[in-house]
Amino acid sequence: MSASPAKSTPNGFENSLRPEEEQNKIDEMRKLIGPLSGKLALYCSDVSISRYLAARSWNVKKAAKMLKATLKWRLDYKPEEIRWDDVASEAETGKIYRSNYTDKHGRPVLVMRPRCQNTKSVKGQIKYLVYCMENAVVNLPEGQEQMVWLIDFHGFNLSNISVKVTKETAHVLQDHYPERLGIAILYDAPKIFEPFWKVAKPFLDPKTVSKVKFVYSDDPNSKKMMEELFDMSLLESAFGGDDKADFEVSKYAERMREDDKKLSSFWKKDDNSASNAQPTVTAEPSLEPTNSDSDSDALDEKAEKLSLDVDEEELSIEETLPGTDSTKENVDILKQCN
Repeated sequence: MSASPAKSTPNGFENSLRPEEEQNKIDEMRKLIGPLSGKLALYCSDVSISRYLAARSWNVKKAAKMLKATLKWRLDYKPEEIRWDDVASEAETGKIYRSNYTDKHGRPVLVMRPRCQNTKSVKGQIKYLVYCMENAVVNLPEGQEQMVWLIDFHGFNLSNISVKVTKETAHVLQDHYPERLGIAILYDAPKIFEPFWKVAKPFLDPKTVSKVKFVYSDDPNSKKMMEELFDMSLLESAFGGDDKADFEVSKYAERMREDDKKLSSFWKKDDNSASNAQPTVTAEPSLEPTNSDSDSDALDEKAEKLSLDVDEEELSIEETLPGTDSTKENVDILKQCN
């Protein structure tokens, strides 16, 4: 008998299991992970565990390995402790911000503007990205686990992006925020972005790639899709909406400081148990090896082949951005990327 077709849950991710089957897998995951306390126990809700299971096609061992790695990362990185004042310098140009509206499914919307990149610090950029993700997660409505990314490519050139940052971004988002992306809309991406997309795709899970949509302002089908997803009276004019207001960092800072209080309150729910017991998380998850490691190696090999195949004439980078140090650096990285 063939398996039931996968269907989307109210949370957004695909699930072909019956409720009792899903719960059994969640229970199996908890046994593999072991006892937890404090913030990590709070993090590992049934819905959160389901996201990791969905990200690994409901393979319990692979999902448990992935979740253990995230728990170790959260212990070390402490993403829930990042506050607005820690990342304000990265945020001042509006390169990433959470909009004050949601899409028609109630999903928070993160707006990204590559042209507004204002630092060269990989550490700082990733820290701000993590802050934005934690902020969006704490603002998720009940019953919703995913968000929307709106990427504005107006004014974009290749000096705005770094392969190093892109690779680290893909790692953090896919490994530690699985099944959080509902849809990513790349709005008016120029031709010169295409070679970079070729290099970036091997770092992304195929399911993530399927959620990336290229949308163009002069395409009627794109306009229809945007109207189906958003209230156009609230959407920024850069994406074809009616809102012509510019990003103001002072107003945004006020919103984020209020959200910081919400974040603190959420993670204080379990402070007492956090101080009384140590979470059981090992640096190296004690699970049997899975195909995910070999898959990762194969992905790296594919990325290397793709990057080596990129023709400098096709890129036309030096002609587009002559004499730009960051551009020359990106050319070198594109050649060496793995």
